[in-house]
Amino acid sequence: MSVFSRLYTTSSLLIVATMASHMALAQPASRIVTVGGSVTEIVYALDQQDRIIARDTTSSYPDQVAKLPDIGYARALSPEGVLSVAPDLIIAIEGAGPPETIDVLQSAQVGFVSVPEVFTADGIVAKIRTVGAAVDQVQAAEVLVTQVASELTEAQNAAQKAANGDPKKVLFILSTQGGRIMAGGTNTAADGIIHMAGGINAVTAFDGYKPLTDEAVTIAAPDVILMMDRGGDHGAAAKELLAMPALIPTPAAQNGKVVRMNGLHLLGFGPRTASAITELSQALYGETN
Repeated sequence: MSVFSRLYTTSSLLIVATMASHMALAQPASRIVTVGGSVTEIVYALDQQDRIIARDTTSSYPDQVAKLPDIGYARALSPEGVLSVAPDLIIAIEGAGPPETIDVLQSAQVGFVSVPEVFTADGIVAKIRTVGAAVDQVQAAEVLVTQVASELTEAQNAAQKAANGDPKKVLFILSTQGGRIMAGGTNTAADGIIHMAGGINAVTAFDGYKPLTDEAVTIAAPDVILMMDRGGDHGAAAKELLAMPALIPTPAAQNGKVVRMNGLHLLGFGPRTASAITELSQALYGETN
């Protein structure tokens, strides 16, 4: 019977992914797979990058991660792909999947740590501490927490000052595929970063990312359109974007206000989020600073 056959036949005997699974290892993990851009960034920030043997597609910072094997997109992993690099520890962002893949990985004789994903400053601190414990760098993680928490407080205070009690309504557009606007609602990374940068989300009727009707877009009346800076239907030219019938009546279209930022920087909620807050705040309110 192959290794993978044994994994699947024992998949009903699931083990809970906890720190204990890692701590039970005889030696600190030396072959780590990171899943999630912010998870990988944190391992680098803790100067433990030499222990990473592979990463997922969303892990694109710093630039040198491109030299590592890519085991696939965080939400579309295969157990074969992850286990083929023979890790002794997998550190995965909450929401990685699909669930059946995570079940198999948690059943394997490999340390598995799930990193909580909460789109707040406290959530970033929790991420750093979780990853720090997973890689046996608790003290270094606390040093990083102190630095990052201070930077986040400073950036958010500056953003609120820039907003000056008159926050911009921001519509985050994930894509415009087929002429339909896919927007970010509440409980999303987009919603979190908009609030931290002193804005308000123009869409609050639903959680997650969902398509909007033209009428809903018009009613949302955003002052600013926010998008990730990338190609395809995610990166429609500003002129084309603002000519969409749903957007034409909005203040954003009338003022030509479209902001694009690197996706991982904007939505990653990792060690660099303070700089993302500052960049977005300046894009929203720079003319008043």
